Amino acid sequence: MTLMTGKTVAAWQQHIKQNSDDVFGLLKDHLAALSTDDNAWIAIASPAQLQAQIDAVLPLYRSNPDALPLFGIPFAVKDNVDVAGWPTTAACPAFEFVAEEDATAVARLKAAGAILIGKTNLDQFATGLVGTRSPYGAVPNTFNPDYVSGGSSSGSASVVARGLVPFAFGTDTAGSGRVPAGFNNIVGLKPTKGWLPATGVLPACRLNDTLSVFALTVEDAFYIASLAGGADSADAYSRTHPATAPAAMSAAPLLAIPAELRFFDDEQAQAAWERALDALRASGATLKPIDFSAFYQLAEQLYQGPWVAERTAAVGEMLDHPEQMDPTVHAIISAGLNYSAVDAFNAEYLRAELAQKIQHALRDVDALVVPTSPTIHTLQEMQQEPVRYNSHFGTYTNFTNLADLSALALPAPFRADGLPAGITLLAPAWHDRALADFGLRWQRQLALPLGATGQPFDAAGATLPVSSHHVRVAVVGAHLRGMPLNAQLTTRQAVFVEATETAPCYRLYALANTQPAKPGIARDASGAAIQVELWDIPLARFGEFVAEIPAPLGIGSLELGDGRWVKGFICEPAALHDATDITEFKGWRHWVARQETRHV
Repeated sequence: MTLMTGKTVAAWQQHIKQNSDDVFGLLKDHLAALSTDDNAWIAIASPAQLQAQIDAVLPLYRSNPDALPLFGIPFAVKDNVDVAGWPTTAACPAFEFVAEEDATAVARLKAAGAILIGKTNLDQFATGLVGTRSPYGAVPNTFNPDYVSGGSSSGSASVVARGLVPFAFGTDTAGSGRVPAGFNNIVGLKPTKGWLPATGVLPACRLNDTLSVFALTVEDAFYIASLAGGADSADAYSRTHPATAPAAMSAAPLLAIPAELRFFDDEQAQAAWERALDALRASGATLKPIDFSAFYQLAEQLYQGPWVAERTAAVGEMLDHPEQMDPTVHAIISAGLNYSAVDAFNAEYLRAELAQKIQHALRDVDALVVPTSPTIHTLQEMQQEPVRYNSHFGTYTNFTNLADLSALALPAPFRADGLPAGITLLAPAWHDRALADFGLRWQRQLALPLGATGQPFDAAGATLPVSSHHVRVAVVGAHLRGMPLNAQLTTRQAVFVEATETAPCYRLYALANTQPAKPGIARDASGAAIQVELWDIPLARFGEFVAEIPAPLGIGSLELGDGRWVKGFICEPAALHDATDITEFKGWRHWVARQETRHV
């Protein structure tokens, strides 16, 4: 039997393709080999549950394999997420109920062929960043069992870090999808609120909850989020992607960092952060210190004010049974009873004011980068100071959803004691793809082993899925980088993709009487390959861009040298009669350079 621990989605896809005749046997053997004595699991799939899931999708796979990109691939979900026929406990046995339907996001992954193999442990009612507040036991750190795993999505992070599944759902309100990623050397994608539906997810703070995705690589995390995401009419807080955000991040991004950081006397965490900053600079990034006071103040609001009453509303009558709840969780959630409606409205006004300051601080940068957590503690230390140390972990996470930011937790240089110390990138809502683009490059640069598996990171072929929220446009003349009209792209969040060339069947012309000077391109069997640049422009901004294009130019479709077809500039044939054929120069830059040389 080939053990599939520590494998990415692509490796699983290849393995399934080679063993598609016995997916049940493959997954049954995989489950038998899993470690289940580490408190990470609350429930494991039975053979009957495995077989039922496979039977539900096998006929479609046999007729159309491409329709099920995740066929046979195992995954796990945090046990505050509903799965039809499975108990949902939220790590509180007295609260347990059997779900009648799958959460929408779970249903979407199942529809893509994924097979749920288990539900994972968490801080009770998703209240905590530690992974210790559960009657099912504390989930240990995957690198050193004396330390915490991070929470509340502790079990999901653990099973991904150990390679037992290639991806898993967590949830994230205050940082539960990021802190466990940082503590276990994996990727934690905290999506824009409303991108992944919350239907079938037990609320913690409904206004600030989101499903999150854990994976060994950025590629896998974003791919899974793309399959699970999208508007859901059953979720009152679901949102439709506005298609206005950039598709990628600059090759030399400007990244904000806190001007003053808090590490709570953890010198090893601080030293790891400094090494991460050195790696960021080496990647080509410019670091810009910013005032972080609004971020710190907003982070404090989530647990130290009326916002905690959202948790009180979610738990409801369970508060009347403190003996059946974790004592720390009960104390935190019951505190919401101390606030009035007036307090809640005043808290919202303050949140909006601070969020506006945060959005303004991030206006001129590509993203913000922070330590995922400023420190880490042992299981024994957490028993001594369960609330204070938990709040330390949320220093750079608690403000995120209150400020409506997207976030991506990434592996980063380790601490000197061998524990992981991740970084997190944050940006405005719907910048998830741009963060993932940088995350791909970051993982390639560091090439750290995957999670706690010890297996090497393989950067070969890692890409993000094609975006339906962007249009790829080929530009040939005045819109090229450094040319006079390039700002018509960059001011609309368009991002340079690559320099390439057309198929060898185009002629290039210098048009007469245009200002600034512009070329025209026309398809002609006797032509040549013409140099172009590809740019991804947000779909919602594409119409604005096209509206500025003057006659005789327009947008049509161009064939590239590798056979791809993209949108690109075309020209009315009538305008070519008095134009100069410059095809021999193979590109506008060469022609412009020749003209400039002649005028010297």
